[in-house]
Amino acid sequence: MRDVTKARQLLEDALKLDSDERAELAAELIESLDPETDDDAEAAWAAEIERRAARARSGEDPGTPWPEVRERLQRGLAKR
Repeated sequence: MRDVTKARQLLEDALKLDSDERAELAAELIESLDPETDDDAEAAWAAEIERRAARARSGEDPGTPWPEVRERLQRGLAKR
């Protein structure tokens, strides 16, 4: 079996998994691409995520409406 065929079969099998299993598989595959972790960076991202979540929960940062975000993304993609 050619490598492309193997990869296609693996993908088809993976897509049969439930969403939690697919998410776990995806995380493992991504991790395998760059197995070295930077603990300081991980801690900084965790702190930033918590800070942003706290601002959203408190109402301090109401976020940006999806239509506005989508438009901004589309403009950015159109410039490529």
